[in-house]
Amino acid sequence: MSDRDMEQIYKDYAQMVYRYLRSLTYDSELAEELTQETFYRAVHSIHRFDGSSKLSTWLCQIAKHTWLKELEKRKKRSTKELDDQIPAPASLEDSLVFSDEKTRLYRAIHKLEEPMKEVVLLRLTGELSFSEIGDVMNRNEGWARTTFYRAKKKLMEVLKDANL
Repeated sequence: MSDRDMEQIYKDYAQMVYRYLRSLTYDSELAEELTQETFYRAVHSIHRFDGSSKLSTWLCQIAKHTWLKELEKRKKRSTKELDDQIPAPASLEDSLVFSDEKTRLYRAIHKLEEPMKEVVLLRLTGELSFSEIGDVMNRNEGWARTTFYRAKKKLMEVLKDANL
């Protein structure tokens, strides 16, 4: 594959890979760094891409493995936990309310079963389209939409019933 082909692949898929990694890391700078690492690894292993899956799926698998390797390194170095980069409200009172609501939502999301949890995180924090979520998870857009809808219903039940 030529350098020109790899440049086109980067142009076509870099934003999607970045958004996927952003949904995993909750950190825009780290997601950018891991996106670069993902494409570096893709360039060096493009000869192993056999076309049995979509190119976007293959790239997201590389991104996921890159993220997992980063987590292993961080665990070994005992670094601090990742901060999520959701912007904070202006006033202290707003900040406390925002923090409580965000915590309740994340607790509810983490009570969801897979694949609902991953679909919700990809959609909300990764800002992936349903089509992209379907690609990442080796499913179709309809499956992603349905799973997200069911997850939203479940989240509303969990938030209502559990008093998180």
